[in-house]
This record gives sequence, C-alpha cells and structure tokens, in this order.
Amino acid sequence: MTDKILIVDDDPSLLELAQYNLEAEGYKIMTAKDGIEGMRLMYAEQPDLIILDVMMPKMDGYQVCQRVREMSDVPVIMLTARGREEDIVKGLDLGADDYLTKPFRVGELLARVRATLRRARTESFMPEGVTYSDEYLSVDLAARRVAVGGELVKLTPTEYKLLAILIKNKGRVVEFRQLLENVWGFEYVDEVDYLRVYVWHLRRKIEPNPKDPCYLLNELNVGYRFEPQ
Repeated sequence: MTDKILIVDDDPSLLELAQYNLEAEGYKIMTAKDGIEGMRLMYAEQPDLIILDVMMPKMDGYQVCQRVREMSDVPVIMLTARGREEDIVKGLDLGADDYLTKPFRVGELLARVRATLRRARTESFMPEGVTYSDEYLSVDLAARRVAVGGELVKLTPTEYKLLAILIKNKGRVVEFRQLLENVWGFEYVDEVDYLRVYVWHLRRKIEPNPKDPCYLLNELNVGYRFEPQ
C-alpha cells in the first residue's frame, strides 16, 4: 500500500521540490500552504506522515503539531529555519518525531522520510525485562511506564527506545553510532549533534537536574551510559 504524506509549508518552491522528489519515490503527496488547510487535509485524508513547517501564517507548526497530537499518533517531521536547540526541543515536547533544519538536501529529506515511516511501523517493539528502580526513578519499559518522584512521565516511542538501550547496558558506555543506528536507523549514524538534542530532551524528563545529570552521562567523544543510582 502506498504511504500518504502531507506536506504543510507556505513556501511554494519548497512544496514543489518536496512533492516532486517524494512522488518520484512512490509516495502519494498532499500539500497545504498554511496550518488551517493542513489540519483540514489531515482530517480528510488520514496521512501516514506529516512534514510540517514551523513558521506559517494563520496557524504555526507548533500549534498544528499540538492539535495533531491531541487526536493522532501519525509521525511528524518538523521543518525549521531555526537551528537553535530550544526551538527543536519545543517541537519534540509537542510530539514531533523528527526535525530537519532548513536548508536541507533532498537526499536527507528522503532518508528521514524512509526512516520515520519505518520506525512508525516498528515502534510497538520494546525489549522484555528492561526495568530499573530507585527512590527517584522507576522504569518498566515493557509496560511503557516511567515514573519520576512517583509521578508518571510520558515518553515518545523514540525516547523509550533510547532509554531502553541505555538501561539494558547500564553502567557501560554505548557508542554514539550504535545508539543512532539502533534507535533511528543507519541513515543517522553520523548525526551526533542530533543524538545530543534527544539526550538533552530525555534528561529534561527524568533527571533531577538536567544541567548536572546523574543518570544519562556523556563519555566525551565516545558515547553515553546510564549510571544506576
């Protein structure tokens, strides 16, 4: 079955370029020039993936992403001209699955689309028996349950996978490339800065002090490790 992709962006040249190249890959493409039109098409067409610009008239990408997440788990790739980490993290907080910073190469867009759709088809997988508990943090990844200070914390499927690999290897360093390939796919193996953004996002959810982490530790130029407390 052909995957349907909705692209929402107010830049006509980008819409044309993305549509042409994605259709050449065999995807069915729908386009919208603003957030309101994008929401209407999402309701009507039920796409398998949404590619969503941040800066748009009428309803910006952050607002659209928030509305989408209130009713659907469809994967969302956000396009942003803002490379600032806080802007990217805001999108992830609202439920985006991935992001691309403009300008981007067509090959990079195609690779991200393939990887995001593949993850969406396999996101139900969770390693059995991956658990951790101390007085502050409790993790049962098979049950998709993470609690911080006794309060449940909601993680995205990507965050669950990342935390699962780190806890499964607790006390040992997991190299950057291994994390990137196992969580996101081979298309991402050189995206170390990308991994840092996701680790920072996860730290904000589970660490007592994200700026001075005690669980998710960075081994300089090597990888990350989960340190039991």
